[in-house]
Amino acid sequence: MKTGTFASPEARERYFAAYRLAMALCPAPDEVSDVPTSFGTTRVYRFGHGVPLVLLPGLSATSAGWGAELGRYARDNAVYAVDTLGEPGHSVQTAPIRNAVDRGRWLDEVLAGLGLDLAHLVGASSGGWHVCAAAVHAPERIASISLIDPTGVTVGFGFGVVWRAALASLIRRDRAWRWFLRWAGGLDPERPDVRLVLAGIREYRAHLPPQLPFGEALREVRVPTLALFGGRNVVHDGVKAADRMRELVPHAEVELWPESGHRLDATEHVLAFVRR
Repeated sequence: MKTGTFASPEARERYFAAYRLAMALCPAPDEVSDVPTSFGTTRVYRFGHGVPLVLLPGLSATSAGWGAELGRYARDNAVYAVDTLGEPGHSVQTAPIRNAVDRGRWLDEVLAGLGLDLAHLVGASSGGWHVCAAAVHAPERIASISLIDPTGVTVGFGFGVVWRAALASLIRRDRAWRWFLRWAGGLDPERPDVRLVLAGIREYRAHLPPQLPFGEALREVRVPTLALFGGRNVVHDGVKAADRMRELVPHAEVELWPESGHRLDATEHVLAFVRR
């Protein structure tokens, strides 16, 4: 299995021009680390001090995808924002990530490299899948998990998102992906963080394992769990996803936000859960 890489040195330069613009809208980090793991180095930005929260972004969103939320999370916490290894960003993959076991091991090694014996993990969209991979396969350093409309965890992607993503991949034009991101998440393609996602799609060649639902393996999750789902979701069936989470992780605090889509403004909700 191959590893993710930029299409060319020129593609890398174009991508990081967009990356710098998106990161300029985030608070200035207190520390920047490149954490070595068995799968490559992982870029992590730390903001603030206090109880450790580790943030995993949605697909190709990088740490910049959290934007101003980083400051809100860091009011009373040490926030560690991660550029997901194997996706575009400052993390550099050197070995393949083949499945959920590898993904969980990678995240555990990141926590160890940061010197975190216990941390609260927060994952948005596909970042929620990465968090669950760690909670199932490498839970020793995890204090709690918060999942913000996690994709691929309890149910698969909806048919609509699959065929639209396939069509955009075939067309390979920015306008096709702009149309997809606007439809899937209500995203403004002129925002710097969204333009960064588009740059990643255009300039980076990812080789990632499929994000398949965990099924009965989720019953292994023992840590406190918050799971939030949007009821007006086009990415997956939020109602079914929430019901399945309640079934497989009975101790989880599961909420369906009936009027919300895939993007949830959940910062204060997550912080209240972590404080509890």
